[in-house]
Amino acid sequence: MNNLTRTLLLSFLGLAAGWLPAQEQSKGNAKAGGGSAGSALVERGRYIVESVAMCEQCHTRRDENGNPERSFWLMGGPAQLRPSYPSPSWALVEPRIAGRPPGTDADFIKLLTTGISRTGSPPNPPMPPFRMTRPDAEAVLAYLKSLPH
Repeated sequence: MNNLTRTLLLSFLGLAAGWLPAQEQSKGNAKAGGGSAGSALVERGRYIVESVAMCEQCHTRRDENGNPERSFWLMGGPAQLRPSYPSPSWALVEPRIAGRPPGTDADFIKLLTTGISRTGSPPNPPMPPFRMTRPDAEAVLAYLKSLPH
C-alpha cells in the first residue's frame, strides 16, 4: 500500500470514527435544549449544516470579497449561485433558514428526507434534493431552530 492510499484510508477511518458517536447521539430528543442530549443534537446539526450540506453557500450573504457574513448567518438573501445554462426555475432568492425554517417542522423534515418541498415538488435549483436520514434531518432542524432569527 503506497503512502497516499494509506493516508486516505486513515483519514477516512478517522472521519468515520468521529461520525458514528455523533450519529448515535442524534437518535435522542429532536428538540433543541433538553440537556446534553439536546446540545449533542444541535452540535450534530451544526456539523451537518456547516461541514456537510454547506448551507451557507446559498443561504448566507457574502461580503465584497465573497466571504460569508456571520452577522447574516443563514438569513437568506439573493442567490449566490447562478446557473451555467438558462433555467427558468432557478431560485433568485434563498429563504432564511436560521431560527425558523420555512413551513412546519414536518414540512422541513420531509424536504430533507425525501427531497420534496411543502409544495409537493422538488425544490428549485440550486437547492439539492437531500435524502438525509430522519435523525440527521432532526439534528439539522434543531440546529437551525437554535439560531437567532
